[in-house]
Amino acid sequence: MIRRIRTVALLAAGAALTLAATACGGAADSTAGAKDGFTQAPQSDGPLTVWVDSTRLPAAQLYQKQHPAVKMDIVTYDGDANGSNYLQTKVSLFNRTGNGWPDVVFSSQNNEATWAVTAKFAAPLNKGLLPQSLLDGWARNANQPCTVDGTVYCLRNDLAQTVLWYDATLMAQWGYQVPTTWEQYEALGKKVAAEHPGYLVGAAGDTFTPEIYLWASKCGANHITGPKAVTVNTTSPACTRMASLLDSLIAARSMSAGSVFSSDFDKNEADKILMMPGPSWYGGSLFQGTFKTPKGRIAVAPMPQWSDDPSPAVGNVGGGTWLLSAHSAHLKAATDFLTWVTTSDDYQGKVAVGYPAYAPAAKTWLAAQSAAGYYANDVIGPLQAAAGQVWPDWGYGQFSQEAIWAATVTPGLTAGKSLVSMLPAWQQAIADYARSDGYQVTR
Repeated sequence: MIRRIRTVALLAAGAALTLAATACGGAADSTAGAKDGFTQAPQSDGPLTVWVDSTRLPAAQLYQKQHPAVKMDIVTYDGDANGSNYLQTKVSLFNRTGNGWPDVVFSSQNNEATWAVTAKFAAPLNKGLLPQSLLDGWARNANQPCTVDGTVYCLRNDLAQTVLWYDATLMAQWGYQVPTTWEQYEALGKKVAAEHPGYLVGAAGDTFTPEIYLWASKCGANHITGPKAVTVNTTSPACTRMASLLDSLIAARSMSAGSVFSSDFDKNEADKILMMPGPSWYGGSLFQGTFKTPKGRIAVAPMPQWSDDPSPAVGNVGGGTWLLSAHSAHLKAATDFLTWVTTSDDYQGKVAVGYPAYAPAAKTWLAAQSAAGYYANDVIGPLQAAAGQVWPDWGYGQFSQEAIWAATVTPGLTAGKSLVSMLPAWQQAIADYARSDGYQVTR
């Protein structure tokens, strides 16, 4: 179900009218043809149609407030949350009827390019619509999910790079050092189990567990090598040693097998967290929001790394993307909005809830986080470094890794099976899901 907020342009004189003509393409323009890497629709006046989820609604509203001469039609929808495929379903309908496409749309998913390109919905952005100098401002590999054969078809809104969150008060009180390697992390987890039973160094019960731990370990479970090609290998040393680490800490009971978003975890374990590897949004959403951890306790450190691996790597849990429709009849206005919503300090730096994928806006966002005074240390360095360390060989296929993990691994984990023992079944499930979506699978 969608909710429509129609905003009519405000009439203004002089400069405002000039702005409206510039932003919306001026008078009706019947020209169309191949330009900027795709065949463009005839351009005309009319409202700019933008689809957003409820979290991004303030972005569209702020743009409207700052650009009152731009006619806008703002529509809220589920943002494809939890892989609902609402956008893909609607685009398929619009392709059949020949109308209805939004000009710009936000998705909470990072894999929309896997279908939006072949459906001829997403416009290429690096063929003339946006300058390369602007695109170079995104964090390293941030737009990888949006890139198909060298062409960028969407822009990342925010990142969810993983770091190590920890309770600075307890670490100091117990005389522990923050681990820098996974070997140190495992040893400290076992020490905590012996010296402070009940306290935790992590959680492995969420469907995005592989994106936190196995992705950071460079486990090749999800290497997208082409538009419809994937390499799957979950039994390599990079996978097995991380799975073994998790198994050992689950057995020691310093690694929770539950979900950090469950009511049981909130009630029984949230106040017993010593360390917690997780995405950048854990700080505000989980510790400050859900757990209500007091100010001045939570700190941030880089993700541990394997001692024999000189190249740092982290995982990613979430984020979102913006797409511009190749059918848009308001390309100038759509491009202006797309640029503003992904790069503007007024939104990305000062209002957005997640870590901005656009690096200059991320600096403003980080400064605001630091100035708020909630954290026990300066979060800027670890978060900024991790933004450029997301391992690029874990891709974004059309199939959902979280759904696969939930169906294949979670039940076994609940039943007490080891993660190492389930790695072959996980590999088979990924291959099966991928083939059902038309992927050529290499092992």
